[in-house]
Amino acid sequence: MEELDIPIFKRAYDLTKKLYELRAAVSKQDRIALWPRCEALMLEVLEGILLASQMRKPQKLEPLERVSLKLNVLRVFLRLAKDVKAIDLKKYAQIEEMVDEVGRMLGGWIKSTRDA
Repeated sequence: MEELDIPIFKRAYDLTKKLYELRAAVSKQDRIALWPRCEALMLEVLEGILLASQMRKPQKLEPLERVSLKLNVLRVFLRLAKDVKAIDLKKYAQIEEMVDEVGRMLGGWIKSTRDA
């Protein structure tokens, strides 16, 4: 499956794994309420990237924009997790750096799709 070889998919996959690894470090209360939403959003981002990678270029823009929106919602939820101390600042910084990288790659993909 060559769509799994694209760099943005690899980065999003790594981010998804990181969120799952951090689940145990999240307080029980937040593991029940907030963290599942973060994980679900990340799975939707991963799924959207995979689906868009299999479409023809003219069809990719709308799914990629949906993925971008979900990634932005994930950013807000992660910031909330940091602010309510569900995750510590160090873990937040690490995750946010990964989210930023996926976001930059996604933005470039959207731009190249629009320019086509």
